[in-house]
Amino acid sequence: MNEIMNNILTRRSIRKFTDAPVSREILDDLVQAALHAPSGCGKQTWKFTVITNKAAIKRLADAIETTLDRPGYNMYCPTVIIMPSNLRDSIWGKEDDACALENIFLAAHSYGVGSVWINQLQNICDTPAIRDILNDFGVPADHVVYGMAALGYPDPDTVIQPKERIGKVAYIE
Repeated sequence: MNEIMNNILTRRSIRKFTDAPVSREILDDLVQAALHAPSGCGKQTWKFTVITNKAAIKRLADAIETTLDRPGYNMYCPTVIIMPSNLRDSIWGKEDDACALENIFLAAHSYGVGSVWINQLQNICDTPAIRDILNDFGVPADHVVYGMAALGYPDPDTVIQPKERIGKVAYIE
């Protein structure tokens, strides 16, 4: 099996991280992977916000917890969040961000960095508590956050089980 297929088939969502920081060099590579994702008509209407400040990550998690009434919500305590945002009126914004996130997840896995998709913001971006934080992070007011990559080194005590993949496949020949 080639290296890319192996990376795709072995990547798993990680929900428990160590406190070890992810280097700036790796983060730069993850952003490059995101920037090289496909985008509708090549418009690239996205922005990527990289958050490594633990207090800022906690502030966002706490606001999501309150807004969605999800006691104990903490985004799995990552050491990094990469937050793609996209123009609210971009007809492909959600799909573009999804492609960018997948590139981030696969690139992270290739470096031994764990990742998990955080999707809670897409319907609450404009609630006042969330929008205040997004504004502080420099996310443009005309942008929506459809998903985020929570990143960090996987906790070594967490057993990552293979997951059976199901789905119907049809070949038309």
